[in-house]
Amino acid sequence: MSSPVVTRFAPSPTGYLHIGGARTALFNWAYARHNQGRMLLRIEDTDRERSTAGAIDAIIAGLTWLGLHWEGEPVSQYGRVLRHRQVAEELLAQGKAYRCYCTPEDLEAMRARAEAEKRPIRYDGTWRDRDPAAAPAGVRPAIRFRAPQEGETVIDDAVQGRVTIPNKDLDDLIILRSDGNPTYNLSVVVDDHDMGVTHIIRGVDHLTNAARQIQIYRAMGWRVPHMSHIPLIHGPDGAKLSKRHGALGVEAYRALGYLPEAMRNYLARLGWSHGDDEIFSTDQLVEWFNLESIGKSAARFDFAKLENLNGHYIRHTPDHRLLAQFIDFLPHAEGGPALKAKIDEAMMAKLLRAMPGLKERAKTLVDLMKGAQFLFAARPLTMDDKARQIMADGGKEILADVLPVLASVPDWQAPAIEAAVKAHAEARGLKLGKVAQPLRAALTGTSTSPGIFDVLEVLGASESLARLRDQAG
Repeated sequence: MSSPVVTRFAPSPTGYLHIGGARTALFNWAYARHNQGRMLLRIEDTDRERSTAGAIDAIIAGLTWLGLHWEGEPVSQYGRVLRHRQVAEELLAQGKAYRCYCTPEDLEAMRARAEAEKRPIRYDGTWRDRDPAAAPAGVRPAIRFRAPQEGETVIDDAVQGRVTIPNKDLDDLIILRSDGNPTYNLSVVVDDHDMGVTHIIRGVDHLTNAARQIQIYRAMGWRVPHMSHIPLIHGPDGAKLSKRHGALGVEAYRALGYLPEAMRNYLARLGWSHGDDEIFSTDQLVEWFNLESIGKSAARFDFAKLENLNGHYIRHTPDHRLLAQFIDFLPHAEGGPALKAKIDEAMMAKLLRAMPGLKERAKTLVDLMKGAQFLFAARPLTMDDKARQIMADGGKEILADVLPVLASVPDWQAPAIEAAVKAHAEARGLKLGKVAQPLRAALTGTSTSPGIFDVLEVLGASESLARLRDQAG
């Protein structure tokens, strides 16, 4: 009987949760869910100078917003330092590691010789078989892993295939520094073993580390987890992903008005596919997800595709749910907290009535917020340049003419309002747009909005007529 699947996401808290990290977390989460397993969270915070509490909070907040939930409490790698040292000492006692007394000057000289001889820069094994009695006085030793020098290390990778690395290309890495602090490759192996991780899914930039880690697993007599090294993410131009491409923190995408379900869908398609399916639910992702369908080549991040996908999700999200997401989004958006402070029960009802028209024109929640500004605007409205031009080009006169018609509409519902305005336009020999444009400018202060008759209904008769009178003069 096979072991239950256990994956892990193991970010370093030296900055925000970037888009590549978010995708790695998603793949680990989806694979664990697909196999009724568990995803664990480990914070690799051994770099004490660069690790910050703020970065840890940002990682946890980003994962939570994305809906990528882990099992149990997050594990601090730094909190397990004693265990890492214990394993280093075990390897030392078994002759699978040794003390290295090279000084920084010795190592620098070693590097200089390798460069001069145009050899790869590797530790040359100075203390591998040397008698510790020859150790110089006052030098605190590091502990190095005694790596096999012959043969090869094979990584059977679910994404990259069978990867073979000659052992002669892997030197004796330090597993415990001279100050007693363990190094990354040792800590990762010990933590993954102790946490029961069965499947490691991470970026392809860790492939060389995988070979070193496999050697440590074998030296300890531990089972090697299944490994999958996923491709990196590039920009749409094929260059390494940078801030200009959208390499932002997950919290930035939240502030830009993207929905978590759209982000999950988009991130899943960065390097993984299910036939030609582009749009799919999170439940479908979990049902379909496998490692074999992850490609080897770098994925390309495209803001335009993400925005279009997000627009699809906004249009297809039920109004009540979208309103709740909009309210949750406001504290994270520029100008959003001030709007949220204005939302009472009456405004909630207006927003809900306006939602069908608002979401048809929105690709992000920022668009939705901009579209909803007319609901929050105080009289007299401030007009943008286009709206002012509409009013200057005969709009005031058209408003003054249609006002009595609107004031006499008995049933203030969009169909009845539309019928009255259409009849008025026909009687005056005007196209409907010629009347609708000044109405929109006067009611919203802009030249674009949801359907104008929906705007009139949502604002209500009293507010609508007051705004129109303000502008009709």
